Amino acid sequence: MSRMMINSIVLLVACLLLAFLGVTRGTLPISAEQLWQVINGDAARNIQLIVIEWRMPRVLMALLIGAALGVSGAIFQSLLRNPLGSPDILGFNTGAYSGVLVALVLFQQNIEGMTLAALLGGLLTAGVVYLFAWRNGVDTFRLIIVGISVRALLMALNSWLIISASLEAALSAGLWSAGSLNGITWAKTTPVILVLLLAMVATALLARRMRLLEMGDDTACALGVPVERSRIWLMLIGVVLTAASTALVGPISFIALLAPQIARRLSGGVKGALPLAALCGALLLTAADYAAQHFFLPYQLPVGVITVSLGGLYLIALLIREARRQ
Repeated sequence: MSRMMINSIVLLVACLLLAFLGVTRGTLPISAEQLWQVINGDAARNIQLIVIEWRMPRVLMALLIGAALGVSGAIFQSLLRNPLGSPDILGFNTGAYSGVLVALVLFQQNIEGMTLAALLGGLLTAGVVYLFAWRNGVDTFRLIIVGISVRALLMALNSWLIISASLEAALSAGLWSAGSLNGITWAKTTPVILVLLLAMVATALLARRMRLLEMGDDTACALGVPVERSRIWLMLIGVVLTAASTALVGPISFIALLAPQIARRLSGGVKGALPLAALCGALLLTAADYAAQHFFLPYQLPVGVITVSLGGLYLIALLIREARRQ
């Protein structure tokens, strides 16, 4: 059995264990026996409500959104061949959040409208970044710098939208901006689940092209890969994964940055290990959400606070490592 397969199994087991803890731990603890009764439909009504309607959607969306962000980060880091090439650094999730703010503050849209607005905002941001970074091709460093600049402009726009909003809309937008899985229900998750699953299927279909692009444009072209078209499609899918996630839970930072890096180390240096990146993302977000719920009682933090802290520690460690190399 290969190293990648063993690590994938370990990550999957860890995700399942965290999912079990997320469903059974809380103000009202649920035993394994009660959970089995819920599965069989024999549990008391209040236990069914707590597990099926309150805790299960949150846990499942933490797993799915974490996997989506991990895959999105793997796509961008593979295409740009840079560990900083993630959608949160490039500003794509900020653009998606801008779309959500416009839909929420200016048009009072529901979750379907906000999902569509997030997709449009993320895609428009990606288009602007790609356009300004294009100079007879896309230079990785230039793309990252343009992405950071556009992200700064969008953050200013988002601040203005929140200041201009009504008190109720501003409070909702402020909570959304931190990234939170609170209040997740099945009704809210349906459109996002459909978009994420379709994007995941599209990623799987293009995974071979992505691996060939990692060998260089000339080699990929010689092997019959339409280089620029494949790159654009992969970037679009990466943006869709990020934007749909942002529409539901807000801009959760650094999962897309960290998960592919961890996956690469677990796979022995293989770039673009999408299944491992998905599992790492799912594990990171589920663990962060569990910590946000249980480690700071009697308070519950937004999960985005935990992921930002993890990302900050990672960047500090990265800077220290680079400084020691010089």
